[in-house]
Formats: sequence, structure tokens, C-alpha cells
Amino acid sequence: MTVLSVLDLSPIPEGRHAGDALRNSADLARHVEALGYHRYWMAEHHNMPGIASAATAVALAHVATNTSTIRLGAGGIMLPNHAPLIIAEQFGTLAALHPGRIDLGLGRAPGTDQNTMRALRRNLGTGPDEFPRDVMELMEYFKPAAPNQAIQAVPGAGLDIEFWILGSSTYGAQLAAMFGLPYAFASHFAPAQMMEAAAIYRERFRPSERLAKPHLMLGCGVFAADTDEEARLLFSSQQQAFVNLRTGRPGKLPAPVAGYEEGLDPYAQRVLQGSLSCSFVGSPATVRGQLAEFIARTGADELMVTAQIHDHEARKRSFQLLSEIHEELAMTPASA
Repeated sequence: MTVLSVLDLSPIPEGRHAGDALRNSADLARHVEALGYHRYWMAEHHNMPGIASAATAVALAHVATNTSTIRLGAGGIMLPNHAPLIIAEQFGTLAALHPGRIDLGLGRAPGTDQNTMRALRRNLGTGPDEFPRDVMELMEYFKPAAPNQAIQAVPGAGLDIEFWILGSSTYGAQLAAMFGLPYAFASHFAPAQMMEAAAIYRERFRPSERLAKPHLMLGCGVFAADTDEEARLLFSSQQQAFVNLRTGRPGKLPAPVAGYEEGLDPYAQRVLQGSLSCSFVGSPATVRGQLAEFIARTGADELMVTAQIHDHEARKRSFQLLSEIHEELAMTPASA
């Protein structure tokens, strides 16, 4: 059965602050840990007024102290923004404090705009073609240190973490296959090449010392509530945030608005339909059907679920309902 995990962007709702969002993240992590979710990831985004997880390793350290068993990681770290050694030390520290629980998902996009990318002061004269080399350098730092090794990651050397390649195109699929690493596709906001990337990854996968066979994770949004109408209302916060971002007006996560999509112009409607098509919205019965169809169509090994919901308790409720739906699907015969 497909495994369920969580991607938390640590949303900052309108009327609240980053500290509120990060405390909500710790509470959500405890909640989904108790529900049996497999992983809990946070993502690196910069200069985004509605996302509190820019210092991803620091945010994960906060969450880690509030949980005990769930795997924790970055989904992902945007490696072009950083020297590999710095990331090795940060995630080596997490692995030293929380052994056997740390994942490191790596992406090659900056996770921000061009001006902010320059402000990050990393690789100003290079491009994404450095990404494979940086991934290899980073993984080397986690191998046991050799005698007289000039540069070591301390903590980091000899510690066990799980590496992932992230992507929203076929490039990441090819790289993950070549390196023999698990692959996470960002279908929760960029689904256009999902099936093509999945096929490439599976067809070209080379077994490695880290992974014997392909492991594909797909991102999706889930907005579950007791009724379809309530779920659509919750979903409107994500829709507003996405339209605001795409039209150059990023901000905090808006409060829900009834009938939001119906009032949009045709361009904005197309943007939402194309970008958020891997979002499952509705009552438990509705989401159950959507989820079952998606799993059957993609054959995903794991789903990384996100839910940009304005009300924290409603967000927790959505993940609880999804957990119950997942249990029902696991007990349903494949022919049903």
C-alpha cells in the first residue's frame, strides 16, 4: 500500500506571525506522528511572506524536539543556495541528535526570485549544471572520514541520513535514476510532467548501495472535511495564495472565501486547474475516490501530502480524515 507522508510549508495565516506558524508546525508534526504518517518534511523558500520555513534545518530542529519516531527531513534544501559542506554540517547535526530519523531532499531550483537568489550569495557565476557535482560532494561528506582527510563534516561524517532528489521536470528523474536515489516529484504544484518523469525514473534507475529499486514519491494536496462544501471552502485559501504568487503579489495565507474560483478570470482559472490538479478536495467519500484513482494511475510508492489551510485545527482535521481514508483503502481488496 502507498505510504503517506507530510510536506509542511509552515504557512503563516493572515493575522498571525512566523512564530505562530512554527509552533503550529511542531503541533502538526506531533499530530501526524500519532496518526502513523511516515515522514514529515519542511521546504526551503526565501522572501515569502506566507512561509516560515526558510531556515529549514533550524525549523526541523524545533520539530524534532517535539516528536520522537516520525522521520524528519527537507523537502527540500535548494542546494544551489548553499555550500555542500554547510548543509552536511547542518543535517549532520540533526542526524547526531536524532539518529535514524533524518532525510535530506535536494532540489536544484533557488526556491525564490532572482533578486533574493543574489542576496543569498551562492554560486552567482554558475548555474544548475553544478547541481549533480554538489550532490556528489554532499554525499561524500557523510561517508566515514578517511585518515588525514583534509575537510570533514563534523557532525556529519559517518552518520546515516537518507538522500532524495527532488524535481518538477524530467531532469530530476534522470539524476535520481543515475545516482540510484529515491525521487520526489512536485506534482502538488507542477504536475505537467509527472507521468513522464515517473516513467523515466523507473526505466533508467540504477541500483546503488543506498537503494536497490526505484522509490517514487509524488506530491499532492489534500483538503478533507466533513462535507464537500466545507472542503472547497478550505481549499480556497490555497487557491488564493497560488494566484497571488503567480501574479506577483505573494503574501500570508489568506482566509477562505466561499465561491472564490467562480469569480476568477479565465487565465487565473486555467492557472489553478493546471497547477493544482493533483489536489484532492472533499468529504471523506469524495477524497477516497480521488486518492484511489491517483494511486492506481501513478503506482506511487509514497505520497507527500500538503495542506495549506488557514485554520490550524481544520488542517489537523484534514490530516486525520486522510489517515482514516488511507486505512480504509489499505483494507479494500484491489479488485474493489
